[in-house]
Formats: sequence, structure tokens, C-alpha cells
Amino acid sequence: MPSMNDLVRQHTALGDSDLEWLHLLVSEWQLLSDLSFADLVLWVPTRDGTRYVSVAQMRPNTGPTSYQNDMVGHFVPRGRRPLLDVALDEGRIVREGDPEWREEVPVRVESIPVRREGRVLGVVARNTNLLTVRTPSRLELTYLQSASDLAQMIAAGSFPFPDQQVDMDASPRVGDGLIRLDAEGVVQYASPNALSAYHRLGLAADLVGLHLGQATAELAPSRGPTDESLVKLASGWAPRETEIEGNGCVVQLRAIPLKPKGVRIGSLILLRDVTELRRRERELITKDATIREIHHRVKNNLQTVAALLRLQARRIGADSGGTAREALEEAVRRVGSIAIVHETLSQTLDERVEFDEIADRVLAMVAEISPGLVTGRRTGRFGVLAAEVATPLSMVLTEVLQNALEHGFRPGEKGLVEVAAVRSAGARREEGRLLVTVQDDGRGLPEGFDARTAGNLGLQIVRTLVEGELGGTFDMVPAPGGGTRVILDIPVEPERR
Repeated sequence: MPSMNDLVRQHTALGDSDLEWLHLLVSEWQLLSDLSFADLVLWVPTRDGTRYVSVAQMRPNTGPTSYQNDMVGHFVPRGRRPLLDVALDEGRIVREGDPEWREEVPVRVESIPVRREGRVLGVVARNTNLLTVRTPSRLELTYLQSASDLAQMIAAGSFPFPDQQVDMDASPRVGDGLIRLDAEGVVQYASPNALSAYHRLGLAADLVGLHLGQATAELAPSRGPTDESLVKLASGWAPRETEIEGNGCVVQLRAIPLKPKGVRIGSLILLRDVTELRRRERELITKDATIREIHHRVKNNLQTVAALLRLQARRIGADSGGTAREALEEAVRRVGSIAIVHETLSQTLDERVEFDEIADRVLAMVAEISPGLVTGRRTGRFGVLAAEVATPLSMVLTEVLQNALEHGFRPGEKGLVEVAAVRSAGARREEGRLLVTVQDDGRGLPEGFDARTAGNLGLQIVRTLVEGELGGTFDMVPAPGGGTRVILDIPVEPERR
């Protein structure tokens, strides 16, 4: 199905600012659809003015649909639907006397012009399925009256509100709870869900007849004077959203001023009990903070272990042999590489890290083996990696670099070690690959060397981590022009865009 952007730009003469207004309308019109118990279809005239193209559609959550099929992308010649023509040409709401029959279903049709800055951009066709019509209740009458007011605001260009971006997935909806206020902010009608929400906040009386702003401010805990901003918001003076917390309950409020003829005649207040949602969010925040604190403490403990090993290495004299001291120094670097990952994880909100910074720090740490002689350099991007990949990969990188600096160059020899990373997509969307190459320009591999059978502890660690834990492949081959090249091929998740 083509998008609204594609349809408007390909078939109409509307500019980007007009398209933005249509997007703003579409982001809000679920409200009109639910209040009307009707389907909405947005029709825009084509560039040559001979047809209309439907660019968006909405079905109600409160009643049966009038369209079983999707209408987006359909074209209608001008003249076939006279209500569209009148609404577009005269800029007024047009209602049809007799219903249309669609597949043995009677449908009442109404056309609402969409106005912006004095110009009519298109027409919203409101289609109501009359098959289940019955005597309306007080709730339904309130819904329909509110829908009529909003339709007049759309035709006048005063709705949606251009300075308010609403996330309809997070905002309260009509069925969550609705309150209708008069011009003074006094409750004329409250739906059962709305009344229940206020009872959970601590209200003991009925809402009808109360000034909602004052009643809400009294329910919200406050140590000082009455919160005037809350009084005004809950009275519906401006299009705003807020949350009220009291009596162990959290209620989300959204105020919509009603100005069908340019003058405020009242307001709609949509509300929803979000107590359980906020409780879960707080639990997640607490868990995230706990996980970050754990990573921070693990990092501190690892640094303490590294410091103890370093201290022990210094106490080993030359008489005891340099091998033991070198082994302890290698252990210090291994512990340090893991500590770097945990330090990074302690600063993030999820178990994912930007590995480029970690690779640079590992490179700098290992380069201390031969300060001023061998230069380290990174090219390409590792990107963001999950913690279960980043931790073993940091150890692998430490071992490979340490091996290159210790065995690839003669004492006092200068050289270069380059780490290259290439991130690529896999055969399926959920797959990806990370190719890491570590290359030096040193003396190269000894004759007959085989990385798969080499007994070096560092290479054993690399093989175990790459093949066993990361599920990748590891190879060590002579580099073209001299030196050694280590190739790591690891499966990773595709980077999030």
C-alpha cells in the first residue's frame, strides 16, 4: 500500500507544509473517528483537478466499520461524489439526507473540508454504518456532540493544534475515559471509566457538577498552595497533557479545548489510569540502575585484581626469572580488557556497547609493551555490539595484539600494527558478520607454523573464545609483503538504524 507521502507528492499539488498539516490531522483523527462511531477517509484533489485520491483511512474502535476493504490509493472522478465537490468548493460541512447502501449496509455520509490558513486542502469523508443504530445513550450523545464540534474546528482550520505533537500510542483514547466540560470548566458528563479513575484518585462524590480543575488540584498531593497550572489544565483552557498522582494511583490527562465557531464553548478531557504502567516503568528503571551498578562494581573489582597482580609482578625479582613476571603482566592486560567492557556497560542503558572506543583503549593498553617503538592504528568500525560479544572479543583482541607485539618484532625494532574492522549484513535480516583483521609488518611467522595446533596459551584462549563462545572462525597467515595477518570472522546482530 502506498504511503501518504508518496500519494500526495505524486498526484497532488500540495506542498511540504500542507503535507505536514495532513500528517498532523491524521495523527489526531482517531479521536474524531471514535467519537463519531464512523470511518474516516481523507480525499485530496489531484494536480489536474479532475479526480480525488484517498491518501489515508481510519476505522473506529467504538463501532462497526463501513469499509471492509482498504481505500488508500483509490481514485474517484470529480462529479461522482457530489458531497466531496461541495465541501471542497464551498469549504463547508455537507451532510447527505438519505444513506448510501454498500453491500446491503446503510451508510450515512458526511464531508468535512480540511482547512489550513484559509485554503481547503482536501475533504474528510465521514461514513457511519447505520446497521446497528439504536436509541443513543447519554454517553453516545456526548460523543456525537463532541465529534460535531471537532468537525467544525477541522473545517475552520483550528484543529488539529499546530503547536502540539501527540503520540496517539501513549495518549489516552476515547474509550479509556472521557469528560465533557462547559466553558467554565464544570463537568457536564463523565464516562464510567473516567469516573472510576477519579474514584481511584480519592474522589468520593460524583464528577458531574464539579469544577474539574479545582477537584483535580485537591486530589493531587501538594504541600503548598493550590497548583494553578494544574487547575487551568484540568479545566481545559489549553491543549495540554499531564499526569496526576494521588492515593497510590496515576492518571494521565489530555485536555482538548472545543472552539467550533472560534470561541471556546467547553473542553474534552481524555484520561487513562496508567498506575500499573508507571509501576512497571519504575521497576525497569530500578533494574537498569542495578545492572549498571553491578557492572561498575565488577569493573572496580577487576581493576583491584589487576592492581594486585601488577604489585605481585613487581615483587618478583630478576632472580626468580622473567617468565613469571611476564605471565603476571599478561594476566593484568587480560583482566584490564574485561574491565574496560564493564566500565562501558556501566554507562549505558542496555547491554550493548560501542566497541570502537573499547578497541582503541585495548590497542593503547597493549601498546605499552613497546612504548614509542610499535605504532597501533584502527581502521573501519566495529559498531555497537551486545555485551556477550563485546567481552570475549575484547579478550581476543588483547591476546592477538599482545602476541603481535611480543613475537612479531625483534627487541628495539619499530613497526606498525593495524586493526581493521568491517561490518556487513548476512543472508537474512537478523544476521550480520564482523570481519576483524589484525596485521603487523614484523618478521612474520616461523616456518611450518600452524595456528590450529600452536600450543601458545594466548592462541589457545583466542581459539576457544572465537570458535567456542563467539561461533566464529580464526586464522593466522603470512601477510602480503611481510609480517603476520590474523583474521577473525564473527557472527553479530545487524546494527540498529
